[in-house]
Amino acid sequence: MKMNGTMPEISAAASFRSGAMNINTWLLFLQYGCCFGVELTMNNAAASYFVNEFGQTVASAAAIASIFGWMNLFARGIGGYVSDKVNARMGMKGRLIWQGALLVVEGVLIFVFANTKSLAGAIVLMVIFSTIVQAAEGSTYGIVPYVNPAVTGSIAGVVGAGGNVGAVCFGLGFRQMDDLQAFYLMGGCVLASGILTAFISIKGHAGLLCGKDSEQVIAAYKRTGAPAAATTLQVPEPDAEVVEEIEEDKA
Repeated sequence: MKMNGTMPEISAAASFRSGAMNINTWLLFLQYGCCFGVELTMNNAAASYFVNEFGQTVASAAAIASIFGWMNLFARGIGGYVSDKVNARMGMKGRLIWQGALLVVEGVLIFVFANTKSLAGAIVLMVIFSTIVQAAEGSTYGIVPYVNPAVTGSIAGVVGAGGNVGAVCFGLGFRQMDDLQAFYLMGGCVLASGILTAFISIKGHAGLLCGKDSEQVIAAYKRTGAPAAATTLQVPEPDAEVVEEIEEDKA
């Protein structure tokens, strides 16, 4: 496709620069840190929490904590599926509403979980909490391909790294603070990341506070206009800035 000109040729360096210079990349980086980073943190901290807080044996605490990971079997897929469905009805604004709602609910559930004194209640809350966390991961990657389609790989890599960064930061919180303070820190960060959804503004798509859907986008999700506009995948064209960077790299 690159040889016959139907796919733009972009150098790795230009692709990374273009992705890294997009503010939406870093907003999604923070949000992924507050969902996948939370998952990784809980995988490490949940067992010791159930031992310390509820007096469980290490074996039983580990078994309870494993429930968090089992939600991966379906929850991440559900997050992406619902994101696609609301996109079909509302465009990008639907994806952003879903993303923001998941993160806000996730943050609230962290506070509730940390203050639950019943073992049974904590387990039930952890199942719901884990489902929301992993749905947010799927929702995040429902947005990533739209940020700048020509450099999606670079953006996906940066956003994915946010999960590991989030896990390191929250892990340090659990190491330096008691469990309740660490959960409060994590919950506050997640709530703040949900609010950041309002500032995501993708070219050609309506955001929560600003921006406007292009005619092609409206035709696609409302299924109006030419059928090809709604059903044909278009090969993305690089931005003008990316083209300039490519020329500089070749010079």
